[in-house]
Order: sequence, then structure tokens, then C-alpha cells
Amino acid sequence: MVKITDVLPRSRAGKAGILVGDILISINDQEINDVLDYRFYLADKQIELKVKRGERELVFKIKKAEYDDIGLDFETPLMDKKHSCENKCVFCFIDQLPRGMRSSLYFKDDDSRLSFLHGNYITLTNLEEKDIQRIIDMHISPVNISVHTTNPELRVTMMKNKRSGDVLKYMDMLAGAGISLCCQIVLCKGLNDGAELDRTMCDLERLAPAMESTAIVPAGLTKYRDGLYPLEPFSAGECAKIIKQIEAFGDMCIYKHGTRLFYPSDEFYLKAGLPLPPDDFYESYSQIENGVGMITDMSTAIDYELESAEDYKSDFSSRSPRHVSIVTGYAAYDHILSKAKLLEKNFEGLKISVYKIKNNFFGEHITVSGLLTAKDISMQLKGQDLGDELLIPSSCLRAEGDVFLDDVTPEELSRELHVSIRPTSSDAAEFIRNVLGL
Repeated sequence: MVKITDVLPRSRAGKAGILVGDILISINDQEINDVLDYRFYLADKQIELKVKRGERELVFKIKKAEYDDIGLDFETPLMDKKHSCENKCVFCFIDQLPRGMRSSLYFKDDDSRLSFLHGNYITLTNLEEKDIQRIIDMHISPVNISVHTTNPELRVTMMKNKRSGDVLKYMDMLAGAGISLCCQIVLCKGLNDGAELDRTMCDLERLAPAMESTAIVPAGLTKYRDGLYPLEPFSAGECAKIIKQIEAFGDMCIYKHGTRLFYPSDEFYLKAGLPLPPDDFYESYSQIENGVGMITDMSTAIDYELESAEDYKSDFSSRSPRHVSIVTGYAAYDHILSKAKLLEKNFEGLKISVYKIKNNFFGEHITVSGLLTAKDISMQLKGQDLGDELLIPSSCLRAEGDVFLDDVTPEELSRELHVSIRPTSSDAAEFIRNVLGL
């Protein structure tokens, strides 16, 4: 049962007589507990809603087109509380956050509904067989799963949850029912690498074609690890060996399945000092949100966009000359710098300054742009000639685009540095237009 907090004017629900404050009990005799129940059972053309109003139970019948909404809103987007993580993973990034940050940053979600709605990864440890059956019955696909290892005993060791080995069977149940799986492996030195990584890739490959792709990413290690499991970063040479191992297995999968299936994240290549693979290596870029192929995709897309450089030049002419500065993490610096030089070459009167920001807040092992803080940017850019505008990665702001991880707003940073600030994504067209000030 869920409480109705709003009924849109002139909506089907409003015309039927449903009111704010009514408690939705069921749709077509199916109990409603969250957004998945609601959306799934709402899809029918003829629905019968049972609601509780005070002490009375009322029934409303509505006819509509299939999948049409009826105009109800609820207390939360999930119509329920988010499910929190029950694990204590040895590599958990949230456990490595310093004190004093926004309270929302310390919440660990592990919610299958967020996996479907927003692409979040789940570990399966807080699900029961009835939950898996619901996913199957509702055809919820794909499901994003944090696997890490398919060795049951090792998974218990890494996740500190006695159920974490047993629930691996759920992957077989989902795959057997035709539910697509997108997986990730957070690689930890001396734990799930080497022969254990081979085992995990072999076990996951067996689930193809349901298992559509797997990203392998290195554990992110901040400087706040006192009292935590003693993990060490991979060296450049170790990263090179890991890349060779994953690529070789991926080549076998191409021969066997027609698709690579397993992908190292960009961070491995950057740490190893090796060139990133070409565009076709990443196929459909299915793991780009995991940092797999993000730099190659952006680089390729910028090159493609610049084939239409004349269109941009006509728009840019009224803004020339222009001096813009860009901040980035250490990992992507060389690639951003090379594209900046390319843009300067294509647009007369354009000057681009690229600044790599050392992550003092989280520690030197954190090199990605998405974890930069306003404090580090401010401290390292004060006194610099930043030109007409400073571009910051939109990934270092929360989803609403209004605040950095250290609770500073872009407007506050703008006042500190005396320059206008514009967030920009890795989308090539947006990046170029922002650089040009269009």
C-alpha cells in the first residue's frame, strides 16, 4: 500500500474521483508496494484500482491506452524507501569518505529497482528467490550486477556477507529466464585478480548471451583507509598484464560469441601508459558509464564533429577572440590537452588553457575528473589567468548540477576565482560548443 500525494488536474485518476491522501492498495487485485508493481500493473488498458480512504475501501475503474499514465504521484519516486546495502566490501568507496560531507553521500544503495530505473549496480545479497521471480515475471531487463568474483568463498571474504556466495545462483536463474545481465568486477590486487579473474570471466562467459558485457575496473583507493582492509594500487606493469589478460579473453569471446563481452576500464590503460583501443573495440559502448571507452568515444566524436567545423566557425566568429580554461583530472589530461590543441588549430582566435588538478581531497591515487572538489580546483587555480570562462566536468557535480562533493556550489567557486563557470559533459557537440562559448 502506498499513499497518493498528488492527483494531476484533468487526469484520468482525477476524473475518476481519486483524491490526495488516498492509500493505493491494489491494481487489478495485484498488491502495490512500489514503483515496479505500479508501472507493471498499470500497463493494462482496463484497470481497477482499490484505494483506502479513511476507514472505507473504494474501487475505481479506468479505461485508457496501454502504458498511458493516469496522473498519480507518490511520496517518493520509488513509492518506497531505498534498499540499503548489507555488505561491507573491502573496497567500498563510501567507507573511504572523510567525515563532514553531505549525509546523502554516505548512503549505500543496493536496490534492484534502481538498477532497472537508473542503471545502478546491485550485489543480489538483499534479494530472496521471490524477488528474483518478480524480476523474471515482470521481464525487468537488463539487471546490472556487481559480481567481483564467482568464487563463493572469495566473494564472502571480499563482501563480508555470508550470503554473497550463495546468491550467485540467482544469476543462473535470471539468465535462464532470458533476463539480460550487465556485470562489473572491481579488481583488487591480490584478491580477485590473476587466476581468480580468469575463473570469474570463464563463469560469466558461460552465461552468454544473457550476460551481455562485463566491465573490469580497478578499486578506487582514497587516503582515508585507516582501519580498512590493506589494499594496494596496481602498478603500471601490473595494469599492462591485466589488460593483456582481459583482451586475450575478449578475443576468444569474439571468436566464440561474436562479441568481446569483457572490457578493461580506461583507467587501466592510462595507468599502464598504453594507448587506448580504437572505436570499434568497444562495439556499442555498453559499459561507458563504468569508464569503459569514455575517452575514446569522446575523442572519436570530437573528430567527427569537426568535420562540420565550418558550421561552428560561422557561429564562433562573433565571439573571437576567446580564451577559455578547462579543468580535468590527471587521468584524462593528455587526451583533453590534445583535443584542445586540435580545436585551437581549427578556430582562429581561440585560446584554451587546460589545467590538471591534483586530488588532494581524496588522495593522489584518485585521478578521475568526476571526483574533483571545488576546494582543490580553487587552491590550484588561484592567481591563474583563466580567461573568459572556466569549464568544469559536469560529472564532478551531483545530478542536479548544483554542488560539488565538498558541498561548494559552482557560483561560490566562480566568486573565489573571479571567472564565469560552465559545467560541460563528455558529449562532443556540447563540449565543442561550450569551448567556443556558443
